[in-house]
Amino acid sequence: MAIDATETQDTKGKGSIFHRLYVGTGAFDIVGKRKRWYIFFGALVLICVLSILIRGFNLGIEFKGGTQIQLPVHGTHGTITTSQAIDVFAQAAGQQPSSANTVGVGDSATVQLRSATLDETTVAKVKQALFDQLQPIGSNGQPSAQSISDSGVSASWGQEISQQALIALAVFMVLVTAFLAIYFERWMAVAALISLVHDIVVTAGVYSLVGFEVTPATVIGLLTILGFSLYDTVVVFDKVKENARGLLGLTRRNYAETANLALNQTLMRSINTSIIALLPVIGLLIVGYFLLGSGTLQDLALVQLTGMLTGVMSSLFLATPLLVDLKMRDPKYRQQAERVRARRANVARKATEREEAEEVFDPADDESLEAELRKEKAYAAAASVPARAQKAQPRRGRPSGKRKR
Repeated sequence: MAIDATETQDTKGKGSIFHRLYVGTGAFDIVGKRKRWYIFFGALVLICVLSILIRGFNLGIEFKGGTQIQLPVHGTHGTITTSQAIDVFAQAAGQQPSSANTVGVGDSATVQLRSATLDETTVAKVKQALFDQLQPIGSNGQPSAQSISDSGVSASWGQEISQQALIALAVFMVLVTAFLAIYFERWMAVAALISLVHDIVVTAGVYSLVGFEVTPATVIGLLTILGFSLYDTVVVFDKVKENARGLLGLTRRNYAETANLALNQTLMRSINTSIIALLPVIGLLIVGYFLLGSGTLQDLALVQLTGMLTGVMSSLFLATPLLVDLKMRDPKYRQQAERVRARRANVARKATEREEAEEVFDPADDESLEAELRKEKAYAAAASVPARAQKAQPRRGRPSGKRKR
């Protein structure tokens, strides 16, 4: 059942924050404070765009191209550290590696060294220096030069992945726009797409600001978060559509209050869904970073965690306020809001008149007292009117045979 705006106002500030989240009666005025959210998200997007344009991205070897050398972490002199491997690499190649990480755990742990593209002579020299100085142990339990492997990565491979990802993103946007426009309406589709673009820009901006390495797994993870962000937005919009059915013929609340009520009614559900979705991603990030070292799992979990947090924020605090502003461009909804405002002003005026009439009465004034007594007598007379007497019904029964005298 819909809740009146006056009842909604009465619920604000009553009960704990968890109680207000649970009952969802519109106690959180998210839509009413949408200008604050616009300023916040606008500043966030501006910072991210400037970072992308000025700092750029920390592209992985798959996008820049280069050489990767990998060796076991266990050597005859103990555990091989990344600093030891970097020193040997720099002495042999004459340049520092672009990155050095320990990947994996236990016997399968390895040290990965990445650098710009090296020629075959330099690669062979580096591998020999790593074997001579660090003595990595192979699968047979003995120091082995064959345990040190190298691989060259072409920059065209990463560019091909990026191109395919952009095509997939474009197709996704087109299909989503068509679905939202058919199932919901035009303005809902526009608001959802703006929220979706915000998620992509902010996620990419966070990678640029923090300096996370961008790998093919990052691009794949970025595509996966789009569905999660859109899911929350669709849930809220579906409730808005349900609450706004027949709204133009009513004067209980305007479209902004209807959308805010729908947002409050789905707020607890969105929070629960987000927490449940984030828990396995956080677990994946912990496993990928602390147990397996830097790798695909870490890159995938990192972009998903960033994108999910951004998606939750935008679906709750950006998409619905945008929808309200877009809908209020329609004259029909503006006129309905005026009718709501006029009805509330009329109710407030009548309440004020009643209060003033009560304040005007003075028991010491004979005329006011007589008028009040006449009013009370009229009320008493109206309340004590006897019921209409029923006509006497003729007595029916068997004749006794006696003559009445």
